[in-house]
Amino acid sequence: MIDTLGMPRALSGAQGTLADTMVAAESGDLHALSVALLIGSAVLITAIAAVRVSTRSGLPSLLIYLGIGLALGNRGLGIDFSDTELTQVLGYAALVLILTEGGVTTKWDSIKGSLAPAAALATVGVVVSIGVVAVAARFVLDIPWNAALLVGAILASTDAAAVFAVLRKVPLPRRISGMLEAESGFNDAPVVLLVTALAAHTAGTGGLSWGSLAITVVVELVVGSAVGLAVGWLGGRLMAKAAGGSSALFAIGVVTISVLAYAAADVIHASGFIACYLASLVLGNMGLPHRASVLGFSTALGWLAQIGLFVLLGLLADPAGFPSVLLPAIVLGLVLLLVARPLSVIVACTPFGLSWRSQAFLSWAGLRGAVPVVLATVPLTLGTEGVEWIFNLVFVLVVIFTLVQAPTLPWVAHKLGLDTSHHSVDLSVETTAFDDIGAHLMEVAVGPTSRISGVQIYELRLPPGANVALVVRDGISFVPKETTPLRRGDQLLIVTPAAVRATVEKRLYAVSRGGRLAGWSKPGSAPTS
Repeated sequence: MIDTLGMPRALSGAQGTLADTMVAAESGDLHALSVALLIGSAVLITAIAAVRVSTRSGLPSLLIYLGIGLALGNRGLGIDFSDTELTQVLGYAALVLILTEGGVTTKWDSIKGSLAPAAALATVGVVVSIGVVAVAARFVLDIPWNAALLVGAILASTDAAAVFAVLRKVPLPRRISGMLEAESGFNDAPVVLLVTALAAHTAGTGGLSWGSLAITVVVELVVGSAVGLAVGWLGGRLMAKAAGGSSALFAIGVVTISVLAYAAADVIHASGFIACYLASLVLGNMGLPHRASVLGFSTALGWLAQIGLFVLLGLLADPAGFPSVLLPAIVLGLVLLLVARPLSVIVACTPFGLSWRSQAFLSWAGLRGAVPVVLATVPLTLGTEGVEWIFNLVFVLVVIFTLVQAPTLPWVAHKLGLDTSHHSVDLSVETTAFDDIGAHLMEVAVGPTSRISGVQIYELRLPPGANVALVVRDGISFVPKETTPLRRGDQLLIVTPAAVRATVEKRLYAVSRGGRLAGWSKPGSAPTS
């Protein structure tokens, strides 16, 4: 008898039972599904509309999403949700998608000069921050050192979603913006490992010494990094060869590879978050086709993950517990903002020669968001006793200091004189593959600093078979001649054989940076135009 398939019972004439089951499903489960879809759709539409309010007010949209969750919760419309384990699982899943979006949309050129100080901030800076906040928590909250270190670790990570959403709207020097983006992508991994280990130790389920803990964290980060780089590179090569002309399927494949990197690293007990971010970073900078579709799909998933995560955290929070943690949250937040973060920046970044203005802005821009709130559920899921208050403390701290920091970032950047030296993208190249005919269509946008301006079409010296098929200038399209000069702001459509697409892209970037004589200059000399 095969109960799971139901074949013998169906064949024995149990038609009434089947009909009853269908009616029950329609009236019960399907009705619940309809209600869930109704609420979910309303939340998403409200969240999308809230982006406009966020843009006008300067407040990060995460606060609005948290507010929606609170409004839906047991103190609002009455949805009773208290499953911390499910919140942690869904929170980690959302963070994977957020890191994927951050990695795919980050250009290597914008962060390559910032990797060393960003890595120092994500490691040495995290340790300094944990120590300072732990000392404050020990005496302000009068709690044991284990719990104080746990609070410090939970609050140590800057938030990728908050940083990507806010800082990309602030014109900053390339090195500063690159440091903040890379730091937010890197520091989730060590902090997650430390919080999990400290929570287990506090709960009495982990017996690692401090030396063993440090070695474990380093090994997991190194192995996770290796897995992420390998999966990203191999997956990108596979997608470039195996994927067809469908841009939608290609985008799904790229995001799936990033998720695969997280899962592969986590299964072997390495850092899945660092693997996911590095795999995404590799994929986003491999010059893969369908880049516009990949960016659009990953950004959409990132937004969906952010909305779902913050609404879920708002649902889990209980406003009745906020008053008791309000004062401690403000005190610890001030210690974090005015002491721990600046000290971690000074210790981590001084060896790299950053000016005091840059360090001051980095200190103010250490935004906290969903990551600390999600990590505050870890002690609860591990059964750590006496720390139930941590979730409300972290929730209140994040809300208050996001309200203080995020809207003032443009003003702080202006006062420090950092908003006048931002860079402009000199050239943007997007590629669509047509595998059936062995050709690629490249869409090229000439930026305001590109030295392609004034270069005639024939001076691009593109490989044989590659041609500029169309130029769009001031909204008017035309087929160019060989002697047509290009201008800043032009958009070009270039048709090229698949075999020389990489050469065409390399040539375009060379001319954009070196002018018409790029490649003809003597070795060691600067190109001239």
